[in-house]
Amino acid sequence: MTNDLTMYKSNVMKPKMSVGIVGYGSYIPRFRVSTSEIASTWGIESSRLPVKEKSVAGIDEDVVTMSIEAARNAISRGRIDAQELGAVWIGSESHPYAVKPSSTIVAEAIGAVPNTQAADWQFACKAGTEALQAGIGFVGSGMSKYAIAIGMDTAQSRPGDVLEYTAGSGGAAFVLGSSEKSVVVIEGSNSFVTDTPDFWRRQHAIYPEHGQRFTGEPSYFRHIVSCGQQLMTAMNTSPSDYDHVVFHQPNSKFPRQVGKLFGFAEEQMSVGLLADEIGNVYAGSSLLGLTAVLDVAVAGDKIMLISFGSGAGSDAFHLSVNDNITLVQNLAPTTKSYLTRKTMIDYATYARFNRKLDLG
Repeated sequence: MTNDLTMYKSNVMKPKMSVGIVGYGSYIPRFRVSTSEIASTWGIESSRLPVKEKSVAGIDEDVVTMSIEAARNAISRGRIDAQELGAVWIGSESHPYAVKPSSTIVAEAIGAVPNTQAADWQFACKAGTEALQAGIGFVGSGMSKYAIAIGMDTAQSRPGDVLEYTAGSGGAAFVLGSSEKSVVVIEGSNSFVTDTPDFWRRQHAIYPEHGQRFTGEPSYFRHIVSCGQQLMTAMNTSPSDYDHVVFHQPNSKFPRQVGKLFGFAEEQMSVGLLADEIGNVYAGSSLLGLTAVLDVAVAGDKIMLISFGSGAGSDAFHLSVNDNITLVQNLAPTTKSYLTRKTMIDYATYARFNRKLDLG
């Protein structure tokens, strides 16, 4: 009883059986629109834009199609049969159907059906890490040999709204299994949530609403800092113990600011910070940054991952890279390859791809 009580008081979550990341994969659409192009459309001065450009889902892409691509990459790196997946879970806030799961379509496409569990998760931008934590528990309890957790979004933004300068598309997938077969061991995780209404979209509303500056200090910064500090206390670590740190990145400024609050150096944050090139991909934001880190990680690296989701909450993870990482890094496209593979489009094309034009 003492050990269990200590576990809960320390706020760190560990499954009974050690769990790790067996395979990982990312996907970023080819298309990009520059934020200066968006600013020009609306007659806005463009010297202080939050990111340089953002990724745009093609007219035939959505959360389902992009999740399939990321999942296939993760399965390739995991070197498993999709039939071994006991769960296919997708975290997103832009599922293509209001009533019909994205997860069943993805499970069918990757060959995981019919003997698997499938579910869609939602918690704004931390829906992906929420699915990841659930997968850790599912595998760690022995209920399943493997599970796949996906964070993916085609982020919505009202035309002309401040969100339009950052709302991108993309995400990542992670196959979870026993730590013995993993490339990354998940040493512990932690969550911190409150009822902080900084961002929301009511049923039938096309675009989300947000609390302007309220989304910063009481939301993003409070939750990430509190969650991360609790995890480091529980794991008896400090910022200097980590080789890489990845935060949720709604823009390129917030992650750098919160990193400085912790005491992380720029080089610890730089590899996973992708916001300038793709914007905020919501549920895939921090997870996509993690894939960029894993593409270059070496055995012995320690990684801290901290997500944020409006509403509001954060999940933090302490990750340890092992020798197996070099065996899988080249088994699927790297995140950097998706970043460099791009086609620039104008605002009109972007608006058409995102169906922002109501043709009646």
